[in-house]
Formats: sequence, C-alpha cells, structure tokens
Amino acid sequence: MKITHLGHSGFIVETASARIAIDPFLTDNPLATMKAADVKCDFLILTHGHEDHSSDAEEIAKANDATLIANHEIAAYFAARGVAKTHGMNPGGGFEFPFGRVKMTVAHHSSSINAGPDMLYMGVACGVVVEAEGLRVYHAGDTALFSDMKLIARGGIDLALLPIGDNFTMGPDDALDALEFLKPRVTVPAHYNTWPPIAQDAEKFAGDAAASGHEVKILAPGESFELV
Repeated sequence: MKITHLGHSGFIVETASARIAIDPFLTDNPLATMKAADVKCDFLILTHGHEDHSSDAEEIAKANDATLIANHEIAAYFAARGVAKTHGMNPGGGFEFPFGRVKMTVAHHSSSINAGPDMLYMGVACGVVVEAEGLRVYHAGDTALFSDMKLIARGGIDLALLPIGDNFTMGPDDALDALEFLKPRVTVPAHYNTWPPIAQDAEKFAGDAAASGHEVKILAPGESFELV
C-alpha cells in the first residue's frame, strides 16, 4: 500500500486495485505541491465538510468519475451538485467497497460547508478506518482526543493519520495520548503548519513519540512511503 501526503490532512491511499483520496485540499493550500487537477483517484473520502477538507472534492470527483464517500449530509450535498457517484454513511457504519472495507468512526469536531451567512450544517464530523490488503489505516479527521480511540484500535492499526496542529484539533500532547490508545505501527502527523494558528514542530512530536515507543514518519506535501 502506497501512502502519499497531499498536504494538510489530505492523503492518497493506493492499493493494488484502487486509488483512494482522503480529504484532499489543494487549491487554497499554501503548502500544496500539486493541483486538484493532478489528483487521480477512484474513490474520494471526506471526513467532514470544512473547506480545508472538502473544497476540491467536487472537481476531483467529477474529473475522475470517482465515488465520493462521506456522511449522509455531505454525500447528498455533492450529489445535488452533480457528483454522479456518492455513498453516504455515518459513524459506526461500515461498507464493503471493491478495494476493501470503509468504516466511519466518531470524531469530536464541527462540520459545515461555506463560511458566513450561507453556512450549511453538514452532519457530524467523522474519522475513517480503511481496511485493504490486510492493512488497517485510520484517518482521524479533525478531532479532539477521546478515550474511545481504544475501541477503534481493536483489530490493530497499521497506520494512523493524526492531527497535531492544536487550536482546532488535538495538539501534540493530546496526540501522544492518542498513540497510547491506538498503538499504531506507524503514525503520520497531519493538520499542522498550513497557517500560523496551527504551527507545530513535527520533529519534536516524532521525538517525543519515539521516546514512548511509537514510530512517527513525517511526510512533507508530495512525499510518499510504502506501508507493508
């Protein structure tokens, strides 16, 4: 399985049978190294509605004829905007797709689309567990620390994609506690350094995690690694 960091909280998970984009945010991302038009995927997963996770979703889904997977409200929103293939879910639910299983998990965060007077409520924020090729990848979405991460860890987590930016999500200290709950084989930090309010020292986080026996792999935007 190949994992590529798109920047911010965006990733491509590439299996033998599918390319799955999770929360791609490129057009207004000051750290992005590629454009939305460059993203190639078969499936697109959104953890919640905020623009730094969903603003490129319509373009990417339509350009790739990709199936957009999200909570019910977000899936219905994009279906109404002409995305041909959508699949709505909600926390606790899972579904078998051609590449493997996707399960929505709880996340403690808000979810909306559009700022200002036209803001639309977009259901609850979620995390997601992707199971494919015998591997389990947990993308926490934007979330606070919560003890039920111990339940998400049942069955093992091979890769955790965790926010560390603080202010809007967990900060580094809470993310270290999350590692104790999740016990993933590898963790990639996300949702940091895109803007000043979420500036963090990822190297320090990785060092602190290593001191507790956890492996953290820092990926710059555009970088990839093989998960085996």
